[in-house]
Amino acid sequence: MAEHLTWGILGAGRIAGVFARGLAQSRTGKLLAIGSRCEEKAQAFGQEFGAPRCYGSYPELLADGDVQAVYIATPHPQHAQWAIAAAQAGKGILCEKPITLDLAGAQAVVQAARRNNVFLMEAFMYRCHPQTAKLVELLRGGAIGQVRLIRASFGFHAPFNAEGRLFAKALGGGAILDVGCYCVSAARLIAGVAAGRDFAEPLEIKASGHLGSTGVDEWALASLKFPGDILAQLATSISLTQDNQLSVFGSEGQITLPWPWAPAREGGQARILLKRDGEQQAQEIVVATDEYLYGLEADAVAAGWEDKQAAPPAMTWEDTLGNMRVLDAWRREIGVMYESLEGSGRA
Repeated sequence: MAEHLTWGILGAGRIAGVFARGLAQSRTGKLLAIGSRCEEKAQAFGQEFGAPRCYGSYPELLADGDVQAVYIATPHPQHAQWAIAAAQAGKGILCEKPITLDLAGAQAVVQAARRNNVFLMEAFMYRCHPQTAKLVELLRGGAIGQVRLIRASFGFHAPFNAEGRLFAKALGGGAILDVGCYCVSAARLIAGVAAGRDFAEPLEIKASGHLGSTGVDEWALASLKFPGDILAQLATSISLTQDNQLSVFGSEGQITLPWPWAPAREGGQARILLKRDGEQQAQEIVVATDEYLYGLEADAVAAGWEDKQAAPPAMTWEDTLGNMRVLDAWRREIGVMYESLEGSGRA
């Protein structure tokens, strides 16, 4: 474990600011530098979030020998390039989800981390929150018997912008990669826990979806079948508001997380509803913490620093690769192709 880590943030957009606020509340991390492709934007970000070193390019940040860990907050298509560059610079890496556009890219990033002996984690922050740890504890303890069905949704209605990151194919747009990845990661986690492992891979994947005018998936469904006849129903969208819940149905009851994906961002209470068969009302299990969600994520990096990977239920390298494999299959099923991958035959 690293008691203290100095951080650089690569990219100065909205999610970079969210992470910076959480990092300021972490137990182990301190923001040292911000890197942006725009000098003025870097300076503005540094002033707002207290980064003493502001760089007008990503290579300048990676060349800073005092930066130990890098949070990669660029658009999806740039993740692989800068994660590999960070590994080559000897930096620990926390990379926003999805770690890359496809499995081959994710494999290249993992190989770079292994070759350069640096920490790497894909930034699914909900996996670092005690609510997720409590869910795992309940399932392992047999609270609802044997897991039979998982239902997960994550969707919102964003204003259409053909050139924005959510709708532009050139920016890796579409619901599956942006938020459907959460649903996949949750289903794989739960099916794995049910089998006594950290995650599980589906045996079958069937999917359908709607492709909008820009060619990206605006809403999509996937049905997964895991070993042990565990089934999962996943729904995601960028132009349709959904209930954004996670439910697990077992042989003896059900568990529902009303807000699984970003619980208590600035500390507070998260709720898990447990309803056993035969009971009239669900039991409300409160999971409380004073820690910020993204601060917990930064602390998970520090905790796994020596091992180069975080401990489950945070994302390990193999967990990330398995998740990308399912996302690739989901995209293929509904015909979402990215031009940036076509030259490599990976579209």
